Parts: sequence; structure tokens; C-alpha cells
Amino acid sequence: MGVYEELVARGLIAQVTDEEEIRELVNSGKAVFYIGFDPTADSLHVGHFMALCLMKRLQMAGNKPIALIGGGTAMIGDPSGRTDMRQMMTKETIQHNVDCFKKQMSRFIDFSDDKALLVNNADWLLDLNYVDVLREVGAHFSVNRMLTAECYKQRMEKGLSFLEFNYMIMQSYDFYALYQKYGCNMQFGGDDQWSNMLGGTELIRRKLGKDAYAMTINLLLNSEGKKMGKTQSGAVWLSAEKTSPYDFYQYWRNVDDADVIKCLKMLTFLPLEEIEELAKLEGSEINKAKEILAHELTELIHGKEEADKAQEAARALFSNKADTDNMPSTELNDDNFAEDKIGVIELLKTCGLIPSNKEGRRLIEQGGISIDDVKITDPKAELLKSAFEKGHVIVKKGKKVFHKAIFNS
Repeated sequence: MGVYEELVARGLIAQVTDEEEIRELVNSGKAVFYIGFDPTADSLHVGHFMALCLMKRLQMAGNKPIALIGGGTAMIGDPSGRTDMRQMMTKETIQHNVDCFKKQMSRFIDFSDDKALLVNNADWLLDLNYVDVLREVGAHFSVNRMLTAECYKQRMEKGLSFLEFNYMIMQSYDFYALYQKYGCNMQFGGDDQWSNMLGGTELIRRKLGKDAYAMTINLLLNSEGKKMGKTQSGAVWLSAEKTSPYDFYQYWRNVDDADVIKCLKMLTFLPLEEIEELAKLEGSEINKAKEILAHELTELIHGKEEADKAQEAARALFSNKADTDNMPSTELNDDNFAEDKIGVIELLKTCGLIPSNKEGRRLIEQGGISIDDVKITDPKAELLKSAFEKGHVIVKKGKKVFHKAIFNS
């Protein structure tokens, strides 16, 4: 089975411009391909995970990845899948985010000995002359055709700014520039990027008379059709500082039964034959597949040692053992207390377990919060400093989320 056929078998491929050409290039290791990452935060998140795995798979098959950091396109903001305009970022913030991305990508992609490239589109986009772009690039784009693109539809309902309207042109120019600079003959990306990617292949054809190819991968959706990688407290990040290895492990350990096999196929490097065996598990035995998924992905991001620790901590908590060494924790100080007390809802927010007071009240009223095995029933409940006599309390949210709040007076 070639790498292209494996991508099909794993359910990764959504759309392609020329299947035969792409199959031949990818299977023979002759693809020089890029995937773009706009640095809108200081960490990659689960939404980027599948793209990174795809780059790793293709590099293992002899193809050359180009990781394109969108230091230039981030100055505009991608309207795809958005109902509102993105926050404008300063150049300093964008550069900081770029530096963070580079470090995380190195866990997936081997950049040594010219096996892969990491480039920043700010290097060519920020120096473009506006009139030159209008004449040399804008002449090849039909406004009527652009307005039918899926990436603009949601924004059109509330108002699409001219700034965002230019994003497709900028992304298309990236492909054109990478083709000329590095011989990049393919662009891969999420299925919501299809219109932007076609713009790039068309620009290369019109300007250079050459063929280039595009392939989109399926978005990571759960069985309800919603994007995976979100929790009540926000995104699931690849940075240990933003999402602890334990919380990362727990996210995948707790996926719905209906999603576990799909995630194993799309995100792990386990052989398909092994995954098919796991697909035969039924009832409570499916938890074995969930543990394997959680451990495999945590090891990919944080290394085997952290994955082992997260697994041990999770197993201990599921079996009601008191091992809390590897549990995610938050340290409190005197500033967190008013008159030697802290409200339970405030404690939940400080520990990052809820995004708002409203969510805290809902959880407490539904019996979803316990502290040191005592269920909290009053949203106005408070904890005295004396509750931290042993140095910490254990907060339990629902059946599966545990957190250690530490305070040493």
C-alpha cells in the first residue's frame, strides 16, 4: 500500500485537483508540498494536529514538507469559518507566536539536512507593492467567482471587509512564490481552505503556464459534526503550559465511543490492521482503545515519560486511588482569598475549570462539582483557608475531571 492509498484508507483525504498526478508524486516521494499555519496564538492546537501528522507521514515516505508560517497573512486574518472579524495583532505578537510554532513543529517534522523547510510568508508579502499586486496578481482573479467561495459565505452575512477579501489573493500568492522559490508543486490543507488553494493553482497556471496541485484533508469532526479540540474552558493546546499533558491525555481518553476508531485512524501512526482489531471491541472494552489513543497522542506531543505519567494518574483516579502527584494543579496565594475565604466558583475559574460564573452555577446546581469528595450544592459556597490544612484540595468536575488546588499558608 502506497502512502496515498493509506491516506485514503485512514479517511484523511477530502478533495484533490488531480488524483492520478497527486498519487504518483506522493507515492514516489517527489512531492514538495506546503501547509500553512497562521500564528494567531502562541501555541498550535488540536486543530493543527492532523496537518502536522500528515506532514510527518508524507516526509516518512520521502516527500519534502514546507511548513509555511503566515507571518504576513496573519496581518490580514483568514475569514474561513468565521462569523466575525479576527482581532488585529501587532508585528511583535505575530513574531512571538511564530517562534513558538517553530519549536512545536520540530516534534513532528525533521528539518535537518534540507529534509524540510520552515518559511515565513512575511518575507515576501510585507514587501509587496500594492499597485504591482493589483496589476500582476489581481488581474487574474474574478470578483464574481471569489464571492461564491465557501470561505466568504459566513462573513458575507455580517459584512466582509475589504481587508479580509484580500486573504484569498495573499494565500494564492504564497503558493505562487513557493513554486518559484522552492519548486513547491503541492499545497495541502483543511477542507475549509479549498477555494483559497484553487486560487493558488490557477495563479501558477496563468502566470507560469505550469501545473500545481491541491489536496484537502477532512476536518477533525466528532460524531455530531462539530470540530474536535474544544472544551468548556477553551481550546486543547499542544503547549504543556496552556494544556497540561494530563489534561491533553484526558481529552482523548474521554472521546465518545463513536469517535475513537476514527481518531486512531486519522491521528495515530498505529498500523491499520491493529486499529481494525481495536474496532472489534464492544461495551466497556472500548476503553482500552481510548487509553491507546490518549497515550499515543500524548506521547507524540509531550514524549513517552509524560504520557506514562498522565496514564498512571488517570488510572489511579478512575480506580479512586489517592495518587495525585501527576494531577494538573493550580497554586493559590493569599491574594486569592478575601477574609480567609474563596468562593467555589472563583476557585473553579482560577483553576481553569470553567469559562464563566454562569457555567459554574450550572455545574454546581446539577451536582457536577465536588471538593475532597464532598458534593457542592450551593453556588454561593465558600472555602475557608482551613480547608487547605493538608496543603491542597481535590476538585472534581463531572465524573472524569480532577484538579489539585494547592495553598500553603
